[in-house]
Amino acid sequence: MTDNNSRKDESNADIETDGGVAAGRQTADYLDAEVNIFKPSTPFMRDHLRVVWTMFAAWALLVFGPVTATYLATDFMTSVTVIGFPLHYLLTAMGAPAGALVLSFVYARKRDQLDEKYGIDHSTRRQEPEAAATDGGSDR
Repeated sequence: MTDNNSRKDESNADIETDGGVAAGRQTADYLDAEVNIFKPSTPFMRDHLRVVWTMFAAWALLVFGPVTATYLATDFMTSVTVIGFPLHYLLTAMGAPAGALVLSFVYARKRDQLDEKYGIDHSTRRQEPEAAATDGGSDR
């Protein structure tokens, strides 16, 4: 059995990464590529990190925005009612979970667009199993 955890001791420092989109390029060694979230090495990583950081900023605003607004403008947030609920409660208890669902949907759509842009295919191809003999034995 082969050892999948070992690597050949080859130096491929001159190989440039392409994000997995170059057709016919078999020499890119992505395991040796340096990963830095503040300076991504490929266009795909740059675009993906832009989406991730944007979603993170939106999430932080959804989670901490109502709490901060309630702290800064307590009288306004507690006196205004929407659908029978105080505004601070509505935004914190209902708005944040609904916002998380919306952010999940937006992230999935953006990621699908990136995958399409860079030609990444996540579909799996299943091989049809060979038909077994009905008696459990081998065909004669």
